[in-house]
Amino acid sequence: MTRGLRVGVFGGTFDPPHVGHVVVARQVADHARLDRVVWVPARISPHKLDSAPSPGTLRREMVEAVAGLDPRFAVSTIELDREGSSYTVDTLAALKAEHPDWALFLILGADQIAVFDTWKDPKEIGRMATLLVVERDGEMPGLPPGVEGMALERIPVTRVDISASGLRRRIADNRSIRHMVPDAIRAIIEREQLYRA
Repeated sequence: MTRGLRVGVFGGTFDPPHVGHVVVARQVADHARLDRVVWVPARISPHKLDSAPSPGTLRREMVEAVAGLDPRFAVSTIELDREGSSYTVDTLAALKAEHPDWALFLILGADQIAVFDTWKDPKEIGRMATLLVVERDGEMPGLPPGVEGMALERIPVTRVDISASGLRRRIADNRSIRHMVPDAIRAIIEREQLYRA
């Protein structure tokens, strides 16, 4: 990659990645003029310790399939390759060390920004990256303490009422997920019989 890229960091469990994720990534990239959106599947989300995600190899395959949908999309396995819980501050530090000329932008949903002050070292996160907070149809939660002083931009995106947990329930109930996930993702889910009851 060339010098001075504006790079969005889009983290999550992505179990599975779905159309809503793609819409957010594309619209944030357009609005914030990002050169790249790096999808970072988490090994173990510290906010989802009560549930075990699908194997990292399969989630990586699904995210790589999504990355093929837009030339601005890329995938980093930095968290899958690292032992233990996946902390954003560690991921940003590693990306900064590897790519010191990148300008990093952290893509956050409303649910994430609402609890951002509980994350590991949020001030350091704010020092390393501009926060891009996704605002769906004008709905924006109040910002937690300490965020006001950080570089932050609200990004309007189209609301897509699809969630990974909802998709997993639909699959377990033998209901269709057509048009809710990209075809390549649906093919992997069907091949591996993921999320079946």
